[in-house]
Amino acid sequence: MVEISGKNIIVTGGSGFIGSNLVERLCKDNKVHVIDNMHTGSKKNLYEAMKSGNVTLHESDVKNIGKLGIHADLIFHLGMYSASPMYRENPHLVSEVVDGMISVLEYAKANKVQVVLASTSSIYNGINPPHKEDIVPKVTDYYTEARIAAERLSELYSKLHGVNVAAMRFFSIYGRHEESKKGYANLITQFIWAMRKGESPVIYGDGKQKRDFVYVSDVVEALIKGTAVKGFLVINVGTGKNYTINEMVEKINSALGTNVPPKYIAMPVSNYVMETLADTTKAERLIGFKASVSLDDGIRRIIKEEGQ
Repeated sequence: MVEISGKNIIVTGGSGFIGSNLVERLCKDNKVHVIDNMHTGSKKNLYEAMKSGNVTLHESDVKNIGKLGIHADLIFHLGMYSASPMYRENPHLVSEVVDGMISVLEYAKANKVQVVLASTSSIYNGINPPHKEDIVPKVTDYYTEARIAAERLSELYSKLHGVNVAAMRFFSIYGRHEESKKGYANLITQFIWAMRKGESPVIYGDGKQKRDFVYVSDVVEALIKGTAVKGFLVINVGTGKNYTINEMVEKINSALGTNVPPKYIAMPVSNYVMETLADTTKAERLIGFKASVSLDDGIRRIIKEEGQ
């Protein structure tokens, strides 16, 4: 397990789902500055981390990173709009992501600091699995274009200015602190919320679509391991295993001790992704990352957390 200590760290989007889990890990041995516009974040997510006395929350847009008077040794950039429907509703979010990415990279260039970037497996839309980092992305949606642009800008700053950037392509992440995401939360978490109340979860199509589900604590570990990257590198953050949505519902019912049937509806999205599956070879070889939490164990963890 890689650890970071004695550093000043910026986490953009640090009050959100993934960011707050990362902040909880980092604040034990570091000073952490959270920059978050609170779009899908919540101060509640930082409640435990704030007790450390090592966390400062800046309620601001990431574009202001250079104006907040923060001297950092490391940046985790997670502060980007994180769900495809957001972009369908407002395509201008693509330019917001690009502008924020440039602000982060300009800060990193000026202060000579490492960046670990939250990218996405949506870049593999339309590509047959298993998904490898060296594929040529297809044109599929606004969300994907925003992340592709963020990766390309990062590679550009690495080549032109020597900025070290690890672009971590997240697969389907679930875990604690998803409440503030509401309808944008992972399907696993949303289904648990519904099924423990006896409500049927809604499945698009026949439920045979597959996802590589990765628990948030594994993602935090991958992000921290990404700090060792030199130059520019793209890394998959997944488990290398996938499950159908139907199988996921069965596992939730088993863990809850229930028998709630799903409700199937016609597929409402034309470019819906039918299967994701990370090729984890590069992650294991180059940064020593391998997911350790099984889907069954992750589901049990959420149920326990939600019950407290």
